[in-house]
Amino acid sequence: MRVSKIDIRKFRGIENSTIVLPKHAVLIGDNNTGKTTILEALDLALGPDRLNRFPPIDEHDFYQGQYLAKVSKGDSEAEGDQDEASDAGDVELGEAPCIVIEVAIAELSEDQKARFGDYVEFWDAKADKFYDDPNPDGVDPDHITEALRVTFHGWYDPDEDDFQGKTYFTRSLKEAGTPVEFRKKDKQICGFLYLRSLRTGSRALSLERGSLLDIILRLKEVRPQMWEDTIDKLADFTVAADPKLGISGILESINAALKKYVPKEWGVEPHLKISNLTREHLRKVITAFIATGEGNHAAPFYRQGTGTINMLVLAMLSQIAADKQNVIFAMEEPETAIPPYAQKRIVHEIRSLASQAIFTSHSPYVLEEFGLDETVVLGRNAVGELSQQSIALPANLKLKAYRQDFRTRFCEGLLARRVLIAEGETETTAFPVVCRRLAELNPASYKSLEALGICTLNAASDSKIAGMAKLFADLGKRTFALCDKQDATNQAAIEAEVELLLMHEKKGIEALVLEGTTDAALQRFAGTLEWPPHLAQKYADPIADARNALFEYFAWAKGNWGLSDFLAQCTEDEIPEWLREACQKLLQACEPATVEDEADSPTEEQSELGAAVNGAD
Repeated sequence: MRVSKIDIRKFRGIENSTIVLPKHAVLIGDNNTGKTTILEALDLALGPDRLNRFPPIDEHDFYQGQYLAKVSKGDSEAEGDQDEASDAGDVELGEAPCIVIEVAIAELSEDQKARFGDYVEFWDAKADKFYDDPNPDGVDPDHITEALRVTFHGWYDPDEDDFQGKTYFTRSLKEAGTPVEFRKKDKQICGFLYLRSLRTGSRALSLERGSLLDIILRLKEVRPQMWEDTIDKLADFTVAADPKLGISGILESINAALKKYVPKEWGVEPHLKISNLTREHLRKVITAFIATGEGNHAAPFYRQGTGTINMLVLAMLSQIAADKQNVIFAMEEPETAIPPYAQKRIVHEIRSLASQAIFTSHSPYVLEEFGLDETVVLGRNAVGELSQQSIALPANLKLKAYRQDFRTRFCEGLLARRVLIAEGETETTAFPVVCRRLAELNPASYKSLEALGICTLNAASDSKIAGMAKLFADLGKRTFALCDKQDATNQAAIEAEVELLLMHEKKGIEALVLEGTTDAALQRFAGTLEWPPHLAQKYADPIADARNALFEYFAWAKGNWGLSDFLAQCTEDEIPEWLREACQKLLQACEPATVEDEADSPTEEQSELGAAVNGAD
């Protein structure tokens, strides 16, 4: 059993989206792309406990917060009061927005087929769509399997002045006269479990409804006959009854005063108890204690270290999966407070235990546990359309090399929205330093690459820039490139894949910097270095001959932050003009100036007039 497809309309930041999921998947993308929204949507449709919360949705769950029908007066774009508009007689009422989440569940178990038989359809795993045309031979191929569609509807009910949400069998919505609800017991058979974060394990070992311990008890059909006995024992115990403590005396004086005003039947003799003495309250206050350190002192489960809680949650998840053949785990960021080896173990264990595992993550150690076909790269445009892309390696990039360099070269680009492909290691380290330094010196004219949401990746050679740029451009990333002078063929290949090519005319970025900076900057930096023996022997006075000495030093320290360290101590005027212009071009590409910005900026004549006035002052 697995979720094969989810369609989302008007839910949170998503106006419209269709996402197809493999058996196991990791959802990746820039922050606020919609990864968590997909998991929340699955929980609304399939989570057995989500709809226990009333209301199950609120204003912020609707796309752009719009949950009321739009009202218009004639041709006017203005929206007014609905009653006043009705009185005017020229009102158009739009359809009230409705959150719609349709989920397709494929590869059903025999028990699920038997229970949902009236609503079963067929899923074509090759085409990733429902199979409508019967096979004339009467035998369906192996990639055609039984599937189930369910649909969640969420809406605002004006009569109740509140929000409503229900999940239905999709076929009953489309074919039957009356929709048939997909109820809690049906959802339990589907076995969907959503962990918003492993850090939310503070409820895991409590007896609250929906906690992991509660789920395990229900799966094992354990009904602890403990409530009445516990309540009876607590009812017999009065807190602070000893007069020496002073509390009982105060309560008795209150009781004496109370008797002056009310009869006994109204309630007297106040005393302290541990609990409300109800099942629901006990569910909330009972929790497991665990011994900490080497002593016998036990502390509540949720007071343990985050890493300990996470590993205990993993142990409980394994219990759930062991007791339920079909379970779909959806989990946010399993890397939280977990060392790399444990991250990999969590992913491996969950994949082996679950019929389907769906993760979101920003960790390279988690992402590399998934194949290219299991990595779902998400992107969302300005009008709320969420799209997915698959990773297609360029011809000059082998899968082995991709895996070997995944953590150092590719992971960051997959998680970013904008990618700058640099020719080599020196450009990769130096250019972000330049942008950061200029942003510190002149924040009105420059921004760091981090502030622009740009990650810089090393192509390792100019011949690989175009291929790497294509890889990320095909995933919907905005791509830029940085390199020295290229021949016409390679330049054209790069420009075909990037939005902006930053190409200088020098042979190497070291030459660009040395020719474009000042003697004062070079001599100042030369005086701070501990020169390597071979250069100290060659240059008796490296400060006096700073330009030649640093040319060899930068070549010797190539890829070792030598050029970056130099640029980090430069003033704005000491940074080569080409680098300054390149930083501004990137800023303009990412944050283009608006007409209003240009209107607010002083003209050249205004600037000269202002300078003259200031001079007169």
